[in-house]
Amino acid sequence: MIAFLRGRLHAKQPQRVVVDVSGVGYDVAVPLSTFYQLADEGAEVALRIHTHVREDQLALFGFLTEGEQVVFERLLGVSGIGPKLALGVLSGIEPVEFVAALERGDVARLTRIPGVGKKTAERMVLELRDRLLKELGPGATGFPAGKDRPEHEDLVSALVNLGYDRRSVDRVVEAQGQELRAWSFEQQLRAALKALSRA
Repeated sequence: MIAFLRGRLHAKQPQRVVVDVSGVGYDVAVPLSTFYQLADEGAEVALRIHTHVREDQLALFGFLTEGEQVVFERLLGVSGIGPKLALGVLSGIEPVEFVAALERGDVARLTRIPGVGKKTAERMVLELRDRLLKELGPGATGFPAGKDRPEHEDLVSALVNLGYDRRSVDRVVEAQGQELRAWSFEQQLRAALKALSRA
């Protein structure tokens, strides 16, 4: 099984990249959450890989962070969800926002993801809520665990759980400073992700 690829980004388009590893091109499906953080074609890239094997097909799915891969693989364990829909979920909602929606039991938010109906959303909440919260760790959803938590700790924890370097995260959050106070967690997360992708 292929678990990791490092090489040159030979081709890049939404939800699909080709990684050149020593002259061999690997066709890898990626969610938009990964695609938007990739450098331009020709740059070096390192992707975590989920190898999906069926009788008639071997497919590679790539992710920049551990959080994305965990969400993808747990989605595959939900009845009625295959790789295509799991990839669609990650393309339709940020991983941290997805876990937050699960914690709230927010079926309405989940059904706004293309391809996800009410029954599928309800199964996600039922089967994944406790498991993903446990795997991604406390603070992964951005909800305070107590009044004594330092300001923005939830945002920092969420970004670190998604695989970002703690020093880079601290630098971005500190730079955004006072602006964060007026924003919802989802707005904070989007702004931080955008800043990290430029760093």
